[in-house]
Amino acid sequence: MTLSIRLFEPQTAGAKSFLAEKQKKLLIGGQWLAASGGGTFASHDPASGRHLVDLAEATAADVNAAVAAARTAFESDAWRGMTPSARGKLLWRIADLIDAHADELAELETLDQGKSFKTGRFGEIPASAEQFRYFGGFATKILGTTIPTSIGYQPPAKKVFAYTTREPIGVVAAITPWNSPMLMAAMKLAPALAAGCTVVLKPAEETSLTALRLGELMLEAGLPPGVVNIVTGFGETVGAALTAHPDVAKVAFTGSTEVGKLIVGAARSNLKKLTLELGGKSPAIVMPDADMAITIAGVARGIFANAGQVCVAGSRVYAHRSIHEQVVEGLAAAASAMRLGHGLDPDIDLGPLVNRKQADRVAGFVTEGAADGAKIVAGGRQDGEFSTFFQPTVITGVRTDMRLMREEIFGPVVAVTPFDEPEEALAFANDSPYGLAASVWTENLSAAHRLAAGIRSGTVWINCHSYFSPELPKGGHKESGWGYENGAPGLENYLETKTVCAVI
Repeated sequence: MTLSIRLFEPQTAGAKSFLAEKQKKLLIGGQWLAASGGGTFASHDPASGRHLVDLAEATAADVNAAVAAARTAFESDAWRGMTPSARGKLLWRIADLIDAHADELAELETLDQGKSFKTGRFGEIPASAEQFRYFGGFATKILGTTIPTSIGYQPPAKKVFAYTTREPIGVVAAITPWNSPMLMAAMKLAPALAAGCTVVLKPAEETSLTALRLGELMLEAGLPPGVVNIVTGFGETVGAALTAHPDVAKVAFTGSTEVGKLIVGAARSNLKKLTLELGGKSPAIVMPDADMAITIAGVARGIFANAGQVCVAGSRVYAHRSIHEQVVEGLAAAASAMRLGHGLDPDIDLGPLVNRKQADRVAGFVTEGAADGAKIVAGGRQDGEFSTFFQPTVITGVRTDMRLMREEIFGPVVAVTPFDEPEEALAFANDSPYGLAASVWTENLSAAHRLAAGIRSGTVWINCHSYFSPELPKGGHKESGWGYENGAPGLENYLETKTVCAVI
């Protein structure tokens, strides 16, 4: 692997203009406002260490104001009275604006988070637009039902007419992570708005830029004031205030299992509804008949994409003993061929991790594993002037009790373990507190579906990994979370059912 750090500037006029305004504000009630306490914090390019902008550091008072604005908008004629068709068209306009500004948004995402420009521009930014289009189509298809009843007690010559309606749940707190900022925001905003909810969005403090730019585009699309509010700041202040707020009806959170458990506790005050997509430790099972060309490329993409900062990253590979060495050598070769550098450099494969703290954390797992007997076959080191890069790493000789096999690393580190029988591979795959995703690599259709049935996770991919689309439900089993995003279940998160029973 090679590291080449060249300083790159954004090329789009939109990104240049956005970054030229060095003091970013909060979006509350349709207005861009400074934080009430006057506090700010800096956003940096993780590849170069360059200061980008200062972000408003919201306070609990700002959260109160944002929730109040969302509550007012939820009850307003401008939003509550909007027809489903108009709401769907509004979401399509947001999608069209995302597409029109895709280059700019991808540049901002790269500068803020570190990922390669092509990952954002040709993957996550278009996928964000598709979230709004997909759920925009649902806006006119939120249906109730009529219910034939068997109620015996009723006045003479009368009938019982019963039906259900589906109603928006209310004010939603959407809390998003730093690994895919734009897409994670879209996955929460699009279904919530389609359902008729209003939202207070708290982006990750490390990566808030595209959320703020999206806020500008949503206002441009004609979103009524207060329907979406954006408060930047830290989890212990902004996030805590949001999750405990009595006027927030639902929290949609993507992040660590540790924080998810804190949110569960905070939600008890008014029994908030929760959707939690939490940690993962996804296994990949490689059977002896797997197509090696497809498998090596797919498994490598499943762990090294976005420098491994993906909740479903395939960090545990279980390869049949007959092909174990071939898989190790293939992954090591793929890792060694990768070019690391600034995300805006068109010649690189991987950018940095989001910050030095995360790179140090990844290094800690690898160092500890090596000291405990694991063998580093490729990579294994931090790199770059600011030590924010981490080399794609392949490890063998691990034990199931090692911390690097039990906890989510969230970096480009994969461990490869041999197995002899499918039942052994299945036991390895399920030996985890997490159950977010998994993949199976085989040309045997029966084996593929038997293994998929036995793996305890929310998603199983066969001969692929990290395939996503708005229509495919995404969620976790075990400690990987509650509920599902995407697809029809994603819309259900933001709706409540009302039963009406009338004697007529």
